[in-house]
Amino acid sequence: MAVDIYEQDDYYIIKAPIAGVRLSDLDIEVNENVVTIRGNRKQVDAIGASQYYLQECYWGPFSRSVTLPCTIDPKKVKATFNKDCVLKILIPKVDEKIKIVRIQEG
Repeated sequence: MAVDIYEQDDYYIIKAPIAGVRLSDLDIEVNENVVTIRGNRKQVDAIGASQYYLQECYWGPFSRSVTLPCTIDPKKVKATFNKDCVLKILIPKVDEKIKIVRIQEG
């Protein structure tokens, strides 16, 4: 599955054209800084393998994981799926607070 990842304003955006599925058929998982997209593209026609002259379309389960350069708050991630079958995941950038640690003699 091909994806584009880019930054826009305060978001990282992942775009993926995924024909043959609905948003409800996709599972989007966020684990620390990794986003995983899983789905299953189902073949609805009963066509035997011997009937194909050429078969380039992939049918069945698929997944793709991408690692982003920051920790992700999964509660703030949003996903849309437009009529052109393009999945768009909006991931807000998290402001990492710098922790200051004072070291004393001792």
